[in-house]
Amino acid sequence: MPPSTTIVLASRNAKKLGELRDLLAPSGLNVVSVGDFPDVPEVVEDGTTFAENAAKKATQTARHLQQWALGEDSGLMVDALDGAPGIYSARYSGPDATDERNNQKLMEALSNVPTEKRGACYVCSIAVADPNGDVQLTVEQRCRGRVTEAPRGTNGFGYDPYFLIPEYHRTFGELSPVVKRQLSHRGRALRQLAPALSTLFS
Repeated sequence: MPPSTTIVLASRNAKKLGELRDLLAPSGLNVVSVGDFPDVPEVVEDGTTFAENAAKKATQTARHLQQWALGEDSGLMVDALDGAPGIYSARYSGPDATDERNNQKLMEALSNVPTEKRGACYVCSIAVADPNGDVQLTVEQRCRGRVTEAPRGTNGFGYDPYFLIPEYHRTFGELSPVVKRQLSHRGRALRQLAPALSTLFS
């Protein structure tokens, strides 16, 4: 893949951008944020699945900029909450949602749920669209874990301090970025995507 190949991440989330850049670095891709292009309108995430939202982000961003674009939608699905917050993970606590408010709402929703019933999974869907806005690649991966009763660790973002990987006895908030990249839903999705990207751009 030529080192100059640029793909626009259809997200203004700086932490997500950093994580995606690190994960795609071996592919030789130059990943830039849609935030670098102030005239690109916000994508209305009204899909019913992570995959629909990822495709919508990729398609609309690619068409507007006439560049390759990567749309990513991810979130937390909690068993005891019938899959909530799900696709609403980023805005779980309302239009002015923050990580702190979202986590507070999650803790309130799980306040009477015992440890053994706090199973959950992180989901990550990715779509890559060409400059015409046609989706060329899609992947989806998951990571199983459990929601803790209290936050642990300061790494990551979103629900990471509450998402425990039982085999490691650590939350994503406690794991180093290197270890999290190996285990996370986003890391798994991008490792699956990387060979296809290399083929696509070769």
